[in-house]
Amino acid sequence: MQLYWHYHFHNLKGGAGLITREPIKRYYTYMLRCADGTVYSGYTTDPCRRVAAHNRGCGSKYTRSRLPVELVFVESFATKGEALSREAALKKLTRAEKLSLISRSAALSLDR
Repeated sequence: MQLYWHYHFHNLKGGAGLITREPIKRYYTYMLRCADGTVYSGYTTDPCRRVAAHNRGCGSKYTRSRLPVELVFVESFATKGEALSREAALKKLTRAEKLSLISRSAALSLDR
């Protein structure tokens, strides 16, 4: 997961300056491949933490009985609304469409 930063310049007495940074919050949609071969879609602000929660049985009722799960797809968004809209669109895809999206995403990752 890539972290983005806001940089701030603060003027101090005597003409000195101080630069501080803070992380920019990102929002993510993701897909998991469950142990039974099904695909689960979700939204989070931290994909690594969320996958760990799923694998502890604390992620969702659906994945709890299909452990372990594997993260197979992630997209990043600047706003929560964008991520939630994309999650809703992912959930409407057919299984074949989800698998195709996962395959294309993996191929793009290998090309980099």
